[in-house]
Amino acid sequence: MADLTNQVILITGANRGQGKAMVEHLASLGAKVIVGARKWEDAQATANEFDEAYPVKLDVTKDSDWDGAVEEIVGKFGAIDVLINNAGVLIRKPFEEITMDEYQQMIDVNQLGVFRGMKAVTPQMEKQRKGSIINNLSISSFSPIAKSSAYAATKASVIAMSKAAAIELGKKGIRVNMIHPGGIETEMATQGQGVPSFYDSVPLGRIGQPVEIARVAAFLASDESSYCTGTEIVVDGGMTLGVNEEE
Repeated sequence: MADLTNQVILITGANRGQGKAMVEHLASLGAKVIVGARKWEDAQATANEFDEAYPVKLDVTKDSDWDGAVEEIVGKFGAIDVLINNAGVLIRKPFEEITMDEYQQMIDVNQLGVFRGMKAVTPQMEKQRKGSIINNLSISSFSPIAKSSAYAATKASVIAMSKAAAIELGKKGIRVNMIHPGGIETEMATQGQGVPSFYDSVPLGRIGQPVEIARVAAFLASDESSYCTGTEIVVDGGMTLGVNEEE
């Protein structure tokens, strides 16, 4: 099991779904977890549920929020050891119905939000000569489904960004890795409609749980993955392998 004792870990979009599961799991491994959320009230409510959790207001589309969050965290804890770019937005519509405003919204959060975060923490991690950046993406980045063209494009762009950054930042002691979740049982994935029966046909026969993403994040955050950078870990129950159709 990963040891994250006293590691300072900032998670964006940490007030629900996969982000909240990361807060709970990483805190249980000894980390000091910073709960980032667009609304201060949401960050505070989540942080209050767990020991060793601390809230910050962090709208990932705003440079001022990033600068303020980094300054606050370093001032209080003296370091930022790990950044998990988890915040994301999904708008599912047919290609011809996606508007430019909707596409721009996904670019701002899913793509530029990650870029802003990486830029914001890099100077502090460089001073420390050590840091781990984890970008939580999606299997849509390489295996998109219908009604997700814009979403898939924003996620795919972060793969290239992450790999290029991994090359540049490695000698500074900073690792950059990616997680590609498949279907995970969160409000974003199910839209409040329950788990689709489709997941019975994926190789592992079920939808994934948020904690299963959190466990991979813990590995990439810890020294157990000390020789991993530019790495992509797929956590999809085998979905992208194909369905298991029994006669």
